[in-house]
Amino acid sequence: MNLIKIKRALVSVSDKADIEYIAGILSKSGCEIISTGGTKRRLSDAGIQVTDISNITGNPEAFDGRMKTISFQVESALLFDREKDAEEAKSLNVKPIDLVICNLYPFAEKVKQGAELPELIENIDIGGPTMIRSAAKNYKWVTVITDPSDYQKLEKELTENDWHISEQFRFQMMRKAFNHTADYDAMIATTLDEKAGEKSIRLFYDHGIELRYGENSHQEAVLYRDNTTENSLADLEYLHGKQLSYNNILDIEAAQLTVRDIPQTAVAIIKHLNPCGFACGDDQKEVLTNAWFGDPVSAFGSIIAFNKKLELSSAEFLELNNPDKSKRKFIEVIAAPDFAEGVIDYLSFHKNLRIIKFDPDSIKSKFNLRFVHGSILWQTSDDKLYDSLNQVTEGDIDWISDQDLIEFGLKAVRSIKSNAIVIVQRSDKGILRLTGMGTGQPNRLIATQLALDKTRTNLRNEAKDAGIEDIEEYVTTQIGKSILVSDAYFPFADNLELAAESGIRNIIQPGGSIRDKKVIKTARALGINMLFTGIRHFRH
Repeated sequence: MNLIKIKRALVSVSDKADIEYIAGILSKSGCEIISTGGTKRRLSDAGIQVTDISNITGNPEAFDGRMKTISFQVESALLFDREKDAEEAKSLNVKPIDLVICNLYPFAEKVKQGAELPELIENIDIGGPTMIRSAAKNYKWVTVITDPSDYQKLEKELTENDWHISEQFRFQMMRKAFNHTADYDAMIATTLDEKAGEKSIRLFYDHGIELRYGENSHQEAVLYRDNTTENSLADLEYLHGKQLSYNNILDIEAAQLTVRDIPQTAVAIIKHLNPCGFACGDDQKEVLTNAWFGDPVSAFGSIIAFNKKLELSSAEFLELNNPDKSKRKFIEVIAAPDFAEGVIDYLSFHKNLRIIKFDPDSIKSKFNLRFVHGSILWQTSDDKLYDSLNQVTEGDIDWISDQDLIEFGLKAVRSIKSNAIVIVQRSDKGILRLTGMGTGQPNRLIATQLALDKTRTNLRNEAKDAGIEDIEEYVTTQIGKSILVSDAYFPFADNLELAAESGIRNIIQPGGSIRDKKVIKTARALGINMLFTGIRHFRH
């Protein structure tokens, strides 16, 4: 294990959380504590004996603290090889330092606070990174701690090894230290570039998790965590089932983005990144039933996400323990922010079903990244539903009363690949639901046709199940109460004509085409109520 005794420790931290705790443990073990400035005062006030850094360097702290630790004596004490360089170090009167506890000036915090350049410059740490890198490079002999959350790990390591540190622990902390200084320098570099009016980006991703496979089984895949973000999909709590795959992660994200920021209970059923089922309302089981209604066939092998605690009655909708296996609803992943009593046991009846605990409202991404060959695309997130709700035709629809349905439709179309058309309605029980969609089509007319066809099919099946005699009348009535939502403007009137033939009387689109006047004229002639939002929702 190549255990190293901790006899001398250099402690100099900006984040002083729990520093008395770990320094006190070291001091009681007989370890000499060397410290600087504010850290030294903090430890001295706590009754911990501290050696001033100037006793080691032979120089005072100077230039308002800009010079404290940088010296031949300190860096030599960290860097020399304890075997090969022992005689030389002795002749130079260099005593080894075995442990460095250091974290850096709060540059990132100052950026968040909107600090001006002079204050940012003063919060660029020089001595700290030098100490950290020196200790990390010489990890064979020296331990470096940069994160207060590792103090308890350090205490455990010391107590289990009679106040020695193992090489395995030193190597682990060394890697973390180099990531710490790399991230710190990257934050400084990108911030100063921004101050200069230039765009640059450096990505800080770690904690790679191997996935089952990539998009296809012959491809390898890893999920990395952005260590600058507070919440990440890499933090999801995996409760049961097979290992996740690359496609599972993409579909889980699509599901979370669909159901987040909805005040009522919402359920999204995702297949190939698109919600083939989507509904919201007050009764969770009814919401799930109506989401399933959106495309019961495509729901096979899907991913289902809830934005509220999953109740047992809702989980039992899947009939996972039905003796008639043909009635069991097969899904790949189920995700919710929490699970009621008995739900995990019930879902575990399906041994391969992945059960994920994740709160969709924790997704607060302000921008999106996408890799293209040798390049990366950056854009702000699509988090604005509309500029205004501008009725451009005369009609009797009550847009105010239907604003929740309008917003539901816009959230649905925003979640679907372009060209995208969705048809949404309020069910007889008050559930807002997706009844049909056309997705990923190069031709908007085809997307409209697909959404209409799926809606008619779903409504016919619903009428049959309810024992309604005049099925076509039911379908026509329901379509007439629905809203068709487009992710982009209609460049031609043919989409409106197609929709009107199927009974659509309400359309929402962003507007903005040079042919808007002609499209509006056609809508009025067809008796269609049309609303312009001013916001396009392409999703490529």
